Amino acid sequence: MNKNSNTSESSSLDLKGDAFISGKFCKSISGDSFETLNPANGLVLTSIANCDAADVDLAVISARTAFDDGHWKNLPPKERKETMIRFANLIDSNIDKLARVESLETGKPLSNCKSLDIPKSANLIRWHAEAIDKVYGETAPIERNKIGIVTKEPIGVVGAVVAWNFPLYLACYKLGPALITGNSVILKPAEQSSLTALMVAKLAVEAGIPEGVFNVVTGGARVGKAIGMHEDIDCVTFTGSSEVGKLFLSYASQSNMKRVYIEGGGKSPQVVFADAKDLDQVAESIVWGCFYNQGQVCSAGSRLIVEQEIKEQLLIKIKNITESIIVGPPQEDTTQIGCVISEEQLIRIEGYVALGIKEGAEVYFGGNRLFNETGGYYFQPTVFDNVNNSMRIAQEEIFGPILSVITFETKEEAIALANNTKYGLSASVWSQNIDKALSVAKEIRAGQVGINSYDSTDQTVPWCGFKQSGNGVDKSLHAMDHYTVMKTTWIEVH
Repeated sequence: MNKNSNTSESSSLDLKGDAFISGKFCKSISGDSFETLNPANGLVLTSIANCDAADVDLAVISARTAFDDGHWKNLPPKERKETMIRFANLIDSNIDKLARVESLETGKPLSNCKSLDIPKSANLIRWHAEAIDKVYGETAPIERNKIGIVTKEPIGVVGAVVAWNFPLYLACYKLGPALITGNSVILKPAEQSSLTALMVAKLAVEAGIPEGVFNVVTGGARVGKAIGMHEDIDCVTFTGSSEVGKLFLSYASQSNMKRVYIEGGGKSPQVVFADAKDLDQVAESIVWGCFYNQGQVCSAGSRLIVEQEIKEQLLIKIKNITESIIVGPPQEDTTQIGCVISEEQLIRIEGYVALGIKEGAEVYFGGNRLFNETGGYYFQPTVFDNVNNSMRIAQEEIFGPILSVITFETKEEAIALANNTKYGLSASVWSQNIDKALSVAKEIRAGQVGINSYDSTDQTVPWCGFKQSGNGVDKSLHAMDHYTVMKTTWIEVH
């Protein structure tokens, strides 16, 4: 379907849709491009370079040359730190524009982008910058006349592929530890949300990061495959669906056995026992744990596993809170939930609602498109009751504002339900009995488990997953390990 251009918004922001290689914006080698849309109205924002393997080759040459010349990797850690802090400060000083662009391209509330997403992105860069000159090597305990020095060196050229739901924040998950440890990076943003990545690439050069150290190659699956298969990329770090993550593992096995780190999908359980202390607080956490960012969150708590005796009471509170949420245009200050990323995603969500009904679940609240007259992709927060954990709506990642309600009667049943999924990203346990809560949390197979909270996170704490939620670590000092290789240097004293 052809869409008219949203020219007033695009021209006022001077949006750049070209790839960024060797410190310069450039068209795709083929000259091909695609349109990025504003999901709030379906109108075109601008054209994006539709790159392919030839462009990836060019970016790899640029990145490898920059890595080998040593102008970045051989800088003293203190100097890399100062440059990266300038980079973070430039992101902060451009918050208004970055937030507006990200809101326009993703449909998330502008207020969230301005107060959370962009500042947190800058902080990721700054935190890793501040840490780099406080990381030490090791000396091995060996024979008296020998010294074994253990050091960590940059791995080389890193391919970073990120999802569309938190475009800049997820990119900075990778950029912070990868750049500060001395690597060159080729970033592939999602097709639906490329613009802020391109904006910060320019800011990186302004901050003093050498040309070629940070490149952005835009495009779709063929760019991702070219990165995954490239013989001269040393590491791929990926955030997105588990299905695509598996492709990157396959690409590595077919090429140069590059390291691959994946943060995949989730179908996260929020387990609520009847002795939970404050059901109002529980309901608030469940609602936002599932519906935040229109439910387009890998760690969304999309399965409510609740003790049977309090289900009705809790559902009433969830319904009341959900009804009060303001769904509306992303640019309005009062909007709490915006639109989903695309018409394709909207159709997918509708398909899961129809499937849930067919499977025998009951729509307790919601289930409909909203604001069709705008041309945008809005969907009502939806709660399914009487869900069996074997249903597809309880097992498959929908990536939309849909909560499945499942009941249990014993602690053992709750644990079994929570773990009965191929994913293992996040979870929560709600109980004022701390012994019970701790024992259940220990048994849940997930990378992060909240007790009487959901989705708590901090830069100092690893973000990771079990099972098909991935093998990677973002945040914390542990993230730097992905982008370094360990070396032992022997010295014999005669």
